[in-house]
Amino acid sequence: MPHRFRALRHRNYRVYFIGQFCSLIGTWTQFVAMNWLVYRMTESPLLLGLTGFINQIPILLLGPVAGLVADRVNRRTLLLTTQTLAMIQAFILAFLTFSGHIQVWHVIALAGLLGIVNAFDVPGRQSFIVQTLGDKQDLPNAIALNSLTMNTTRLVGPSLGGFLVMGLGEAWCFLLNGFSFLAILVALASTRFQSSGIIRKSNGAWRDLREGFHHTFDFKPIRMLLLQLSIVSFMAMPYTVLMPVFAGGIFGGTARTFGTLIGCAGFGAIVATLYLASRRNIKGLATVIAVAPIVCGVALMLFSQSRILWVSHILMVFVGFGIISHAASINTILQSIVDEDKRGRVMSFYTMCFVGTAPIGSLALGQVAHLIGAPMTFLIAGGCCVLAGIVFYSRLDTWRQNISASPALHGIIP
Repeated sequence: MPHRFRALRHRNYRVYFIGQFCSLIGTWTQFVAMNWLVYRMTESPLLLGLTGFINQIPILLLGPVAGLVADRVNRRTLLLTTQTLAMIQAFILAFLTFSGHIQVWHVIALAGLLGIVNAFDVPGRQSFIVQTLGDKQDLPNAIALNSLTMNTTRLVGPSLGGFLVMGLGEAWCFLLNGFSFLAILVALASTRFQSSGIIRKSNGAWRDLREGFHHTFDFKPIRMLLLQLSIVSFMAMPYTVLMPVFAGGIFGGTARTFGTLIGCAGFGAIVATLYLASRRNIKGLATVIAVAPIVCGVALMLFSQSRILWVSHILMVFVGFGIISHAASINTILQSIVDEDKRGRVMSFYTMCFVGTAPIGSLALGQVAHLIGAPMTFLIAGGCCVLAGIVFYSRLDTWRQNISASPALHGIIP
């Protein structure tokens, strides 16, 4: 097994990896079809934005509760439940669209339902990865390969979705997505685990929620990581919302220009995951966490001023590389230092900071761009990312000392 794919030597992870890859292609196919359907029915950018907001905001609102659930219940059972509900949602969309009864409020409501399901699914997935490994030393590689799956399907799925929408219509995309969930359901059902021996004690829901919150935010190293992740996600992740302004308004291009710019960011994300997968351990990841926002921020600032299309494509590669190398490195360190019985709650806060802040950032930066223009907005957002990276880098020694000061974590972060 090649070194950068070493986590695949574990049967459970290998089965889960393949099932998730097939399912995520369907998920991204549906993403394109659902947005195109809303636009085709309404031609309203506002309703497009509302659909995306309704789909993502449950992750921010339900994150702590979802993390508690992930710590209290069997995580494989949780994922079997969430994936089944997501499959039902896809089949309902397919039925309504095939029958011709689909209305925009149906799509928005079902997007909200999927958002609620994802609020529980994402921390469950993040926490489940470590259970699929026989050797925790392979956790950084497994997380990197998981990110590789996410970003590869983000390239393949939308292309397939666009082809199917133009050739067959949105309903077939929804139907394909529904059947794609069978792959992850079969994969989950076929995983085999020995008992971990960990007894998850419950002191009541409210006390457990408080325990997860204090475990996450009372420990300064985790608090610093999540604060930086929130800033970078808030400032950098909404680039997709404003990209049509650059593609059409500044470069005078078409939807194809928009697609190639986003695709370059996706390519950069894939390069980042391959880089992280090639690392043998977590040594040096703290430096990556400090430098990645600087790379992303500088690229955004240069992109905001670029009027040469091929240069802008290259800059988007660095944007995608910076965002994913930053988020995946934080994911790896968090999973390496948290207690197993609190993993779900801590990872739910990670999901809230990474995914949950994005819709808020999209709304905020969209309004700022309306007032001062998209180029100036990108310039400011990139500057904030650079500043976040510099501040973290300046406190890196203190951060490492705080990690080493904890007897349970001494020696984990070199």
